[in-house]
Order: sequence, then C-alpha cells, then structure tokens
Amino acid sequence: MSVPLLQINNLSIEFNTRRGNLVAVEDISFEVAEGEIFGIVGESGAGKSLTGKAIIGLLEAPGRISGGKILLNNERIDNLPYEQMRRLRGKSIGMVFQDPLTSLNPLYTIGRQLIETIQTHTNHTATQAKNRALELLREVGIPAAEKRIDQFPHQFSGGMRQRVVIALALCVNPKLIIADEPTTALDVSIQAQILTLLKNLCRKHGTAVILITHDMGVIAETANRVAVMYAGKIAEIGPVREVVQNPQHPYAQGLMASIPVIGRKMKYLAQIDGSMPRIAERPSGCAFHPRCPHAIELCNKQIPELLNKGKTKAACLLFRNGNP
Repeated sequence: MSVPLLQINNLSIEFNTRRGNLVAVEDISFEVAEGEIFGIVGESGAGKSLTGKAIIGLLEAPGRISGGKILLNNERIDNLPYEQMRRLRGKSIGMVFQDPLTSLNPLYTIGRQLIETIQTHTNHTATQAKNRALELLREVGIPAAEKRIDQFPHQFSGGMRQRVVIALALCVNPKLIIADEPTTALDVSIQAQILTLLKNLCRKHGTAVILITHDMGVIAETANRVAVMYAGKIAEIGPVREVVQNPQHPYAQGLMASIPVIGRKMKYLAQIDGSMPRIAERPSGCAFHPRCPHAIELCNKQIPELLNKGKTKAACLLFRNGNP
C-alpha cells in the first residue's frame, strides 16, 4: 500500500496556564490519502480547529504540541524550525479560514496578494505570477477576472472573498488544504457552490482536503471519511456513509438523531442532554459518560480506546471484548 499523504500519530495539544497544563487534544491519530476529503466534525470546543492549526504550524502560545508526530509525505513536520515551516505553508499545505477577511489584507488588491504569494514560493516573474493569478481566479469562479484582480477585498461579496481565499490556498498547487469552517458565514446557496468547488479541485488536482466543521450535513455531502471529535478525542472514525447511516458511538448516534429527516413527522427533535465539558473540567474516564444514555460504572473510571466496530472505529467501553 502507498504511504498516506498525511499521518497524525498520537497527537496531543496542551495549554500551559496558571491552573497547570490543560490538555485540549489528547492522543488522536488518523491518516489522509492523496485526493481525499477527510472531515473532522464536533461541537465547539472539541479540538477540531486546534488540530488543523497544529498541522499547519499555527498554534498560538501558550498552546503547544505536547506529544505525537505529524508526517507529510512520510517526513515529520511538527518539529520543523519556524522559517522552514513558514516555507512549507502555502507550498505544501494551504489553509482556508472561516472568515475570509482574516486571510486577506484590506489595504492590498486581490491581485497583489495573489502575486506576492506566488512569487514567495516560486521563481515566477511578475508577469508570469499575474497570469497565474488570473488563471486561479477564473478556476475558482470569479467573473471578469481581468477587471477584478485590481479590486480590494471590500469590493467582493462574502462568497467571492471565500473563493479568493481558496485561490490563495491553491497558488502553488499544495498537496493538502485545511479548510476550517469554510462555509459557516455564507448562505445556503453559496455554501453549496463553495463545497462543489472544493470537490472539483480535489478531483482535478488530486489535492487532499481536511474539512473542519460542526455541520454534519456539510460532511455528509462532501467528505469521504470523517472523524467525530468530542472533548479533545476522536469518538468515532470511518467512512462517511457508515458514520451517518449507522453510527456506533453514543455521541455520534446522538448527533445523527438530532438531524431532521425530510418526510418524517416528529413532535420534537432528538437532543443530547447536557453540554461538552470545558478543558479544565473534563470528567475522569470517558468524557462523554455524564451525557451518555448507555453509560456503565466503568465509564467514569476508564478511558476507552478506538476499537473496530463494523466498518468504523469507535471509542466506547460497550465494545470491549467484542460486546455489542
């Protein structure tokens, strides 16, 4: 078998605070293949965005990687010096943030930002870089690219700004793009366009995408595989269709049950009682056990490992020793 494009091995992220070291992400592992769209889904505070920032080397102090390895093309990247990691960003890994205005400089034209990014990572002349910028704008669906390349970010709509950010991420054909809530601030019709654009780019360039979101509908529509995160750990991981249609972990089951189904009449939507614990207040054992309808006494003492359950892996003590 070929080596996966990205390998996350036992990654842990912690914050050094006055209360001591708080573990935000604990011992997670997954792989992403070339051309694959891998989804990471969960509630706010689950550790999704921190995982993405750790991969691209954008964790802010006092956050730090406290354990594990991150390998890109079978080469470790989590321990690279700052300057070496900066050169890797953009060239090998691109990033699409939730709010495009945080990625675009309001004082520079779209063209200048694209051209500077291209020239930073290539030997293109100014003319070659501009031609590449125009090509990218057309590829992501910006109309009248020749005219709009000289406009500023505030002259674009939210959906068009997000397309420009995707063009920036694609400047030098990176092998991996991390998209952190790329459609949250957009209306439904524009969301669909952006998701279709990401899927088409994957097919055309063989680019892998890590799609981070809290919206299971977005994952079901776009991703090939998904990791469901809860309180800094992976609760379930597997093919999207299996996780959506036949979830195994009680938390994943709750998420799926809370999605309304067209044509099915129901008086109330299902809900998961309680809320995700804060980093400093996580319970012992399985972090989900205070909210879990199937919890047993052992759940508040022992941290479950990911175990094979059908076509997915789920971290639940109910599955130990092959129990259903």
